[in-house]
Amino acid sequence: MQDVLVVIGTGGMGEAIARRSGAGQQVLLADFDEAALERVGTALAGDGFAVTTQQVDVSSRDSMAALAAAAAELGPVRHVVHTAGLSPQQAPTAAVLTVDLYGVAVSLEEFGKVIAPGGAGVVIASMAGAMAVGRFPGELEAALLSTPTEELLSLPFLREGALPDSGAAYSLAKRANQLRVHAAAADWGARGARINSISPGVISTPMGQHELASENGAGMRTMIDGSGSGRIGTPADIAGAAAFLLGPDASFITGTDLLVDGGVVAAVRAGGIELPGA
Repeated sequence: MQDVLVVIGTGGMGEAIARRSGAGQQVLLADFDEAALERVGTALAGDGFAVTTQQVDVSSRDSMAALAAAAAELGPVRHVVHTAGLSPQQAPTAAVLTVDLYGVAVSLEEFGKVIAPGGAGVVIASMAGAMAVGRFPGELEAALLSTPTEELLSLPFLREGALPDSGAAYSLAKRANQLRVHAAAADWGARGARINSISPGVISTPMGQHELASENGAGMRTMIDGSGSGRIGTPADIAGAAAFLLGPDASFITGTDLLVDGGVVAAVRAGGIELPGA
């Protein structure tokens, strides 16, 4: 049986990761959007990849458990990449928290049950989470890290009306992704597997372009212009980082976050970029 690569989310990053890391593996693509699944799955199959697709709702534990079980039936689950998420411009606060925070926490648990020895996983977080480091009280971060998954959305600071807008929810959810990966590393390690997160900067995906066209676009362009790289990121940049973290050269790396943002966060911390409202 071939090793299995699971890619949850078929947006720009998900498709690029499947193309970069999927050759020679059985690729299981999952997304809520069945039309996107059909489009990307057909394109990959046409290019010679072995592809299976399955519709999934990351906000449903039953749906995620079914996806993990389907992956295990295909073969040894060697690699899992969770890219599914909503941006602040795409959804209201409650949906962002349910998909970006709860959905990732469930994914870490369900795939932590089936990941094969020697396997590895990657969660796509965001530089928004990196920028939030030190901004949240210690007790809040501790709660995001250790609260049982089914109780996460009931935390007082996540209840309806507790956060000012979907942007704040997104930053908190992405910081939570990083923290949940920290916590999951021991459980994945007990199975002989690794788990890490990647925090992308501004990436030229449909989601990224949507954000650039929003009221936040000017600030995002300021960050790009002030960064060390001076450019927008590409899905290939993230696919390359994921390939490294999934591969043998990263065998001693687990429970950590890789910031792939072209130097934006470094410039902010060094004072080269001043964030709005800072």
